[in-house]
Amino acid sequence: CHSLLNTAVRLGAHITVCTPEGYEPNAKIVNEAMISARETGAEVRIMNDPHEAAEGADAIYTDVWASMGQEDEVEERAAIFHDYQVDDELMGMAAKDAYFMHCLPAHRGHEVTASVMDGPRSIVYDIAENRLHVQKAALVMLLCK
Repeated sequence: CHSLLNTAVRLGAHITVCTPEGYEPNAKIVNEAMISARETGAEVRIMNDPHEAAEGADAIYTDVWASMGQEDEVEERAAIFHDYQVDDELMGMAAKDAYFMHCLPAHRGHEVTASVMDGPRSIVYDIAENRLHVQKAALVMLLCK
């Protein structure tokens, strides 16, 4: 979430990060993002209420609840993050044309329901395809130096 936060504000995008209490982004990184946001006109909001965060959003982006190296925390995190699942109700609070985004791999039924993941507002496979092309371009750039 830190790199997404920094990239969004550098591009002048408004970003809301919503997590359970105690799982907020690093305060130093948030402060740096807020400084960048003042320069670019972006807005940074950090909150703990997923319904408030989703209200009118242009996109809802989620990730796995437990990353690599956190396998022993899967059950604990599932209980903590349960109310943060992206489902049809949460997507209904976003703008009518809002997209659902996920960096993949996703765990259906955990951070996102199958109906959202496979729904018409989901662009997860487009993101994955575009990421492949960007990765190939980065390799070409690195190998040609």
